[in-house]
Amino acid sequence: MEETIGVTEAARIPQQRGEQLLDCAVRYAEERHWDVLPGTWLEAAGGRELCSCADAACPRPGAHPARPDWANQATGSATAARRLWGKQPRASILLPTGRTFDALDVPESAGFLALARMERMDLTLGPVTRTPDRRMVFLVLPGGAPKVPDLVRKLGWSPAGLDLIARGESSYVAAPPTRVGGPGAVQWVRRPTQANRWLPDAEELISPLAYACARDAAG
Repeated sequence: MEETIGVTEAARIPQQRGEQLLDCAVRYAEERHWDVLPGTWLEAAGGRELCSCADAACPRPGAHPARPDWANQATGSATAARRLWGKQPRASILLPTGRTFDALDVPESAGFLALARMERMDLTLGPVTRTPDRRMVFLVLPGGAPKVPDLVRKLGWSPAGLDLIARGESSYVAAPPTRVGGPGAVQWVRRPTQANRWLPDAEELISPLAYACARDAAG
């Protein structure tokens, strides 16, 4: 069983360095064959860190696409990734969903509960991230996101009643070590390894995730 980091370890936020971001972006493209996209970044201004988009009320400072045509800018080439982050070393690392993977996004508390259940069920998991706004993101096979509402209904829950977001085509997730505003950096809960190169289908994870989200909503 692959080791899973707990809340305390996951909460240790490393410093974000341009060189580290470039190296990570290149490695995601080269080793995982993931499309990568340089997003916005954080800039110091008047003792605060603001998003490079210049919107003082930016909801995801330093961690969203910088251009409206971002989907066309994403690349699976390590050479292109090296060039893009070479131009702006502080750019966040965004991973478009609906290509090599989809993503199931749940509250952190539900995510850790689901993860424990998945381990007891001996389910095969892909990489999992934890975001500083207390969300957990489970990577699954592409094409899984559109199936999620029907899968949730079949389990007896209303999709609208669960805080379970399925991210597929035209969406994205932020990858470690991207920092999101003041709260900190995106972390791996389960790192990408050779053992989890083959992703699970959304259908395999939806039962423990939906159950955990329902428990979380009930309080």
